[in-house]
Amino acid sequence: MKFRFSHNNINVIDLEKSLAFYAQALGLTEVRRKEASDGAYIIVFLTDGESVHKLELTWLRDWGKDRYELGDNEFHLAFETDDLEAARTKHREMDCIIYENPAMGIYFIVDPDGYWLEIIPSKR
Repeated sequence: MKFRFSHNNINVIDLEKSLAFYAQALGLTEVRRKEASDGAYIIVFLTDGESVHKLELTWLRDWGKDRYELGDNEFHLAFETDDLEAARTKHREMDCIIYENPAMGIYFIVDPDGYWLEIIPSKR
């Protein structure tokens, strides 16, 4: 029996704002959408166009809160880039860098819901 990664899910408050962020910051595009017949939820799967792994964004109509409690926020997703400095420049312009670790050569950006996303250089 074998397993492989399929997707990660995060819940979002403003789906359109999150879709715009992930498109602008990371170039992710929508590949699939599921909507409840009663409008209770919308699930959108995003792709980077290269890997089979997807990011699932879930919007819940009846959530009733203006944010998600992320605890200590030790959870994060990591994205490789072939041009770390160009990516960092783009993310500085977007004002979404939340933490930098120059010694490790990485940094983190934050999405509209407070999720941290690690940006790392491609492995050579």
